[in-house]
Amino acid sequence: MRDSRSADDRLAANSAFTADDQPSTDGQAVQPVDQALLGGAPQRVGRFEYHYASDTWTWSDTVAIIHGYEPGQVKPTTELVLNHKHPDDLAQVKGLLKQSAAPFSSRHRIHTTTGELRSVVVVGDAILDDGGSIVATRGFYVDVTESLKAELEQSVSAKLHMIVAHREIIDQAKGMLMMAYQISADSAFGILRWRSQELNVKLLWIAEKIVAEVPALMDTHANVHVRIPIDHYLMTLTPPDTISK
Repeated sequence: MRDSRSADDRLAANSAFTADDQPSTDGQAVQPVDQALLGGAPQRVGRFEYHYASDTWTWSDTVAIIHGYEPGQVKPTTELVLNHKHPDDLAQVKGLLKQSAAPFSSRHRIHTTTGELRSVVVVGDAILDDGGSIVATRGFYVDVTESLKAELEQSVSAKLHMIVAHREIIDQAKGMLMMAYQISADSAFGILRWRSQELNVKLLWIAEKIVAEVPALMDTHANVHVRIPIDHYLMTLTPPDTISK
């Protein structure tokens, strides 16, 4: 049935909540299984239906928009649907078109009409006729592109914070060795790397130990003798049993 609402109204409905605080999918309430798969209110979710005998498709305006079309601009066909799939994901998607009573889900990539690469999750289930025979499959598309970007950005951000924190500790350890031995930063890093390789532990672990324990060994009034306890510390440093390089 053709939805008489405007494209803007339909898009608003896709991102809004219904009266009972359930997110809507093309104007239909999202079912519990939908919410479990989506993990919350969807950004862009659209329905589709495929009939095996006639090899015909119907998809909602939202699915058309996900592929880069205006609502009602094209009539979907198997050829058109497959042409939008990323070449590396095409075999996987073709396998889903085989007639089956089993529910399915697929996470793959599509190229839009403008060439943009988007990531989608497609979930479907079988439609049976009155005699119990499988005649079609229907389900929904979820555009997860922005979610993946957000996850990636969060992951990269977290790793950058960790790298910065680790770098600060390593620089502190290098500074202590540079002062104690009157050596360059590269030479100090060489000492850290040498002990890391010899003890088969992470270089960061060596740096953390030096930053935490060496200051107590340093006597700034001992002059040439300042290095003696540090020499002993470096040579007798032993790794914990659980640390691996």
